[in-house]
Amino acid sequence: MRSGRGDRIFAGGVTGLALIVPLTLAGITLLMVEAAWPSISAYGLGFLTSSTWDPVKEIFGAAAYLYGTLVTTAIAVILAAPVAVGAAIFLVEYAPRRVAGTLSFLIEVLAYIPSIVYGLWGLFVLVPLFRENLEPFLQSTLGVLPLIGGLFSGPVGGRDLLVGGVILAIMILPILLTVTREVLLAVPPTQREGMLGLGATRWETVTRVVLPYARVGIVGAIILGVARAFGETMAVTLVIGNRSVVYPFLLRPDSRLSFFRERLIERQDFSNLGVRRLLGKSCYVSWLDGGQ
Repeated sequence: MRSGRGDRIFAGGVTGLALIVPLTLAGITLLMVEAAWPSISAYGLGFLTSSTWDPVKEIFGAAAYLYGTLVTTAIAVILAAPVAVGAAIFLVEYAPRRVAGTLSFLIEVLAYIPSIVYGLWGLFVLVPLFRENLEPFLQSTLGVLPLIGGLFSGPVGGRDLLVGGVILAIMILPILLTVTREVLLAVPPTQREGMLGLGATRWETVTRVVLPYARVGIVGAIILGVARAFGETMAVTLVIGNRSVVYPFLLRPDSRLSFFRERLIERQDFSNLGVRRLLGKSCYVSWLDGGQ
């Protein structure tokens, strides 16, 4: 009886601790909705579909900032996720132990480099490289294709959505790779040994056993990368161009929610409804990223 009572107390305690996380998320969401409700009532969904921002006329549209955030994040994930998964497979399945340990350490070090360093490197290295070489090459090759060619049209400037997405991909690559590597290491050795014992090749073992077993963890790593990319500010601000206009092209400048949040905080103007709503939205995005 005493043991059963202790089990129930322990189960109740750990259940309460587990509920803290979703309750905290729900509480933060409710507070932000409450703070933004006056602007939601006043502007409705037009806040998300309009790119006009005119505080004098009380016209507030965040479509350009939201568009830039989503496009650069999508580019980053599309570029970084395959590289991270492939590199993690190499480190876990093919690389010698000493090589894998050294490369893993160097990759983890990349995660601790400040955002401003990535941004300055992107401004002085990536922007000239893309402006003078890569973007003209993309226009002359992919720009002539019927479906995706329009994405690479327009003047080449170097500070645009494409470069912003590339710098984000470089920044989220360490966390994607590190988490994916740990997930692959967690696959039981018996799974691999069973497939190899049946005569499967190393590649068949990876594709038919290791990756399906680690699928959920890899998706979790990608979600962490998306959160990291959503909240990033300084590095992308230096290379994206910062123009609040929606262009259906990757080679045109744009802006992001996180950049506009920093500008609002610098001005310390939280009086009008549009500013409060956009500030709440961008702070929520950055809270998902851990305060970037």
